[in-house]
Amino acid sequence: MMIKKVLFFVFLLMSLVSFSQTYDTYKPEREKINDLVHTKLKVDFNFKEKQLNGEAWVTLKPHFYATSKLTLDAKAMLIHQVSLNNQKLEYHYDDLQMIIDLPKTYKKDEEYTIYIKYTARPEKVQQKGSAAITDAKGLYFINADGLDKNKPTQIWTQGETEASSCWFPTIDSPNQKTTQEIYMTVPDKFVTLSNGKLVSQTKNGTNRTDYWKMDQKHAPYLFFMGVGAYEVIKDSYKNIPVNYYVEKEYAPYAKDIFGLTPEMMGFFSEKLGVEYPWNKYSQIVGRDYVSGAMENTTAVIHGEQAYQTPGQLIDENAQENTIAHELFHHWFGDLVTSESWSNLTLNESFANYSEYLWREYKYGKLDADMHLFEDSQAYLDGQNNDKHLVRFNYVDKEDMFDLVSYNKGGAILHMLRKYLGDDAFFLGLKTYLTENKYQAAEVHQLRLVFEKITGKDLNWFFNQWYFGAGHPRIEVSYDYNTIQKTVTINLQQLNANEFKFPFAIDIFEGGKKTRHNVFVDNNDASFTFPYTKQPTLIQVNADGVLLCEITETKILSDYIFQLKHAENYAHRREALLEVAKKQEEKDAFNAVEAAMSDASYKIRILALEKIDLINKFSKKDAIAKIMQIANNDKKTLVQATAIETLGKLTDPALKSIFVKGLESKSYSVIGKALVAMYYVDKPLAIAKSRELPDEIRKILATPLTRIYIEENDEKELPFIAKNVLSGMFLTGDDATKSLYQKAFTRISENNNSEAIQNIVDDMVVKGNQYKSFNFDKVVINLMRKMIQDQEAKNTPNKIRNTEIIKEGMAKLL
Repeated sequence: MMIKKVLFFVFLLMSLVSFSQTYDTYKPEREKINDLVHTKLKVDFNFKEKQLNGEAWVTLKPHFYATSKLTLDAKAMLIHQVSLNNQKLEYHYDDLQMIIDLPKTYKKDEEYTIYIKYTARPEKVQQKGSAAITDAKGLYFINADGLDKNKPTQIWTQGETEASSCWFPTIDSPNQKTTQEIYMTVPDKFVTLSNGKLVSQTKNGTNRTDYWKMDQKHAPYLFFMGVGAYEVIKDSYKNIPVNYYVEKEYAPYAKDIFGLTPEMMGFFSEKLGVEYPWNKYSQIVGRDYVSGAMENTTAVIHGEQAYQTPGQLIDENAQENTIAHELFHHWFGDLVTSESWSNLTLNESFANYSEYLWREYKYGKLDADMHLFEDSQAYLDGQNNDKHLVRFNYVDKEDMFDLVSYNKGGAILHMLRKYLGDDAFFLGLKTYLTENKYQAAEVHQLRLVFEKITGKDLNWFFNQWYFGAGHPRIEVSYDYNTIQKTVTINLQQLNANEFKFPFAIDIFEGGKKTRHNVFVDNNDASFTFPYTKQPTLIQVNADGVLLCEITETKILSDYIFQLKHAENYAHRREALLEVAKKQEEKDAFNAVEAAMSDASYKIRILALEKIDLINKFSKKDAIAKIMQIANNDKKTLVQATAIETLGKLTDPALKSIFVKGLESKSYSVIGKALVAMYYVDKPLAIAKSRELPDEIRKILATPLTRIYIEENDEKELPFIAKNVLSGMFLTGDDATKSLYQKAFTRISENNNSEAIQNIVDDMVVKGNQYKSFNFDKVVINLMRKMIQDQEAKNTPNKIRNTEIIKEGMAKLL
C-alpha cells in the first residue's frame, strides 16, 4: 500500500494527533484454527442499491487441532444460505462474523467446502478508515447511477487492512493464504480486472461473465475486482503480460506513465535473485480511490493522481515511486506476507526501500540519496519517537500505516544494507523470500536469515531498531591538540535509551578528504585522529546512512566549505540553508550563487529559491546566470524555479524570458511564467491564461488561482473551487495553503452558488481530508450561509442536489 504523495501531509498531521495516544492492549497474531485453502466466488452487481449478489465456496481445513466450528468474517451482509454438501448448516451471525456449526469434527488436513449465498452491502459497513486508507467498506461503486457526466461509472475493491470481508466471507487475516477463482458478471460494455489469469468470457445478452483464476496462494486482503470503461494498453516482461487499464483520455499516455514497469520487474528480479513470481502484472486507475495505491496481487490499483499528461511528465513522473513501491510488494507482502499487522514492516518498509533501490539503479546514487533524505526527514518531523517499528500494542491496526512503518523502516533497511554489505544483504533477501514463499512471516525470521548468512549476531540491531523506539540524537564537539596534531571527536547521545551504530566521519585537510569508519557502542564516545594540517571541516555521519539528529556548532566558513565539498546531498542541503541566512556577506552570497550549478537539481532549486538579489554583490551577474538557467537547465523544474525567482523582480526587461516560458512543453514552467508575466504585463498574462485548453487550465489551477484571486475575478470562482481546493491535500506549502484560505474567503464573500456546489461535491469524496485540515467547519458555514441567503431571497438558483449536501454534512459533522 502506498500512501505517500497523495495523502502524505494528511498522514503527517494525523501522526501528530496520534502521538499522544496511549497504546491499547497486546495484539497477537490471529489464531489459526482453520486454514483457508481455496476461495471460489460468483458475483454480480446491483448498481442502483450499491450491492453485490454473491455465492461463495470456501474450502478450508483445520490448522492443527480438530474442530467442529468455523468462524468467517462477513461484514454487514445479508446471509441467504449456508450449507455443506447440500446440507444446510446452523450458524450465528452478528453482522461482523459468522460462527458456523460444522456437521462433524474435522481433523488436521481434512478439507471441507462451505457454500454461502449472500448479499454484500458495503454502504452498511460500520468500520472506519484511517489517515492512510480513508475508508474501509471494501467495495466501492463510483457514479453508480451515471448521473455525473464528468465521472465514469466504476467498481473497485480495497481489501487492506480487513475489508475484503465486506464483499465476500473469508478469514480476513494476513496470516491466511488461499488460491481463488472469481466469476464476475457485468454489463458487456465494461472491462473487468481481477487477480491471476482471465480464463474465459461468456456473453449473456447485454451482460458478460468474466472468469478469473489465481492458482497461487495469497492473503485475502489482496483479492481485487475492478470494473469500468477502460482502455487496456498492453505491454510485457519476458513472457508475462503487463497491462495498463486507463480511461480513454489517458490511453495515449499510459506507457509514458507506467512504461518503466517491465524494466522495474527485470531489475527487482535480478537484484533479489527471485524472478517475478506471478503470471501477470496489471495496473488500473480508480476514481475517488481511498489511498495512494494498493498492491493487490497481479492487479494493482492506483488513485487518479496517476493520470498525467506529457506536460507534467516532462517535469517528473509523480507516480514512478509508487509504481516501484507496489511492484516490490509482489515479493514483500504478496509472496511473503507479514503474519500480523504488528509486523507490517515486512511489507511496507521493504516497499518503501524499493523506491531507493530503483532510483539508485535508474538515476544514480545522488538521486536516490535525495529521496532517502526526504523520506527520513518526514519521519523525523513526524514526532513518532514513542513508536516501535514492530509493535504489538497499537490502538488500532490502521495506526500501523504510519511514517514509522514506511519511512523509518525504509531507512533502517538502508542502514542494515550498509552494515552487512550488498552481497550479504541481497543474499539474505533472496533466502528470506525463498524459504517463506507463499507463507506468512515475522521479523525474527528475517533476522535469523541474516545471522545464518553472515555469522553475525544481530539481536542488538533488531532490538534497537525493530523492537525499540526513536533514533539517536547526538551532540558533537571537537577537541584539537595542536602540539600532537590530533583531533578528538566527542559524541554524546541525548536519548534516554542507548543506541549502537557504525558511523562515518570525514576529515578534510584543504581539498584532501579522509574517511574514518567507527562504531559507537555507548552514550558517550570519543574518537581521536591525527592530521597533517588543521582540518578545514569535519563531517560526521558523512555518508548520511545513520538515521539520527545531530547538533554541533559550526561557523559560516564551515558551512560554505561544506556546501562545496560535502559528499552527501543532505549535508550540502543543510549547509545551503545556513549559508543563505548570511547573504549580507559576500562569500555567502557567492556560495549560494555557485550552488545554482550543483549536481543535485534539488540543491539548484533551493539555491534559486533562497538567493537574495536585493544586495550589492554581483546582482547583475547572478541575474544573468538565473536567466541562463531559466532557458537552458536540463531539469524543467529548475527552469520553472528560475522563472519564479526572476518574476519576483517585477522587471519588464525580463519579459522575453517569461514569453519563452509560456511556449514551454512543461506545465510547471508555463505556470510560473504566467504568474511572473502577470506582474509585468497583466493583460497578456490573463489573455494567455484564457487561451489555455481546459485540461491544461485544470493542471495549472494553483498559479491561475493566484492570478484570479488578485484580479478579484468572480466568474473564475467555480473553476477555483472545482480544481484548486481539492488539491490542497497534496501540498504542505504554507503559501499555497494560504492561497486556498483566501479562495474560501472570496467564495464566501461572493455567495457564488456554483463554486460552493463544487466544494460540496469535492468534500463528499474527501470528507476525512477536509476534517484533517480543519476546513470542514469552513465548508459547513459556507453551505449554511448559502442556503440561508437563497431561502431569504427565495431564489430559484438553489444548490442543485440537497442529498449531496446532506451526505457531505454527515461526513463532516
